[in-house]
Amino acid sequence: MALALFDLDDTLIGGNSPSLWTAHLADLGWVDRESFLAREQALVAQYAALQATLEDYLAFSVQPLVGRTPAEIDCVAGAFVEAVIEPLILTDAMRAVAAHRAADDRVLIVSASPTFLVAAIAARLGIAELLATELELQHGGYSGRIAGIPCAREGKIARLEQWRREQGETLAGAHFYSDSRNDLPLLAHVDHPHAVNPDAALRAHAERHGWDILDWR
Repeated sequence: MALALFDLDDTLIGGNSPSLWTAHLADLGWVDRESFLAREQALVAQYAALQATLEDYLAFSVQPLVGRTPAEIDCVAGAFVEAVIEPLILTDAMRAVAAHRAADDRVLIVSASPTFLVAAIAARLGIAELLATELELQHGGYSGRIAGIPCAREGKIARLEQWRREQGETLAGAHFYSDSRNDLPLLAHVDHPHAVNPDAALRAHAERHGWDILDWR
């Protein structure tokens, strides 16, 4: 048995769930569509280009959650997954998950997106285990701040190593599937890196190093 690690956005699903979530909140009237979505998209582009951190992105994008309880957000997230995410689930991604399960591998989503969002999507995908970015709770509601190590870039390795020690797992023979240059640290950390629907920087790196390149779109 080996670990089969999957990024979420643009890997298991054909889209960026935090951006889709923000657009959904605009539909609900929680944010101003024009100004909030424009700023959110600018931060997404900066993060993809390594010009902004996950902390920069989340400090802005989770503002609509401040003071709201996890139960309230989970209810909205469940409806969001059914309406928006379900049509974006990639068939080839699910085939890969099934193949790893058939090989008795342990499947784990490792995503930079907030835990409440990843958990809601993972439940629809039938994946029970995940690592994602935790949001701080204060007086029963979200504070708008990150709790602990963000599950992004080198932080994915830190979070995975912590989880691995707790679980008594090994990285021997581990696979990791991702679309993004932001995941180069973890891709280089496993025995079997897979570049899925890769951005230009990841594709170039994968080609130079002879990594597996997959198109699941």
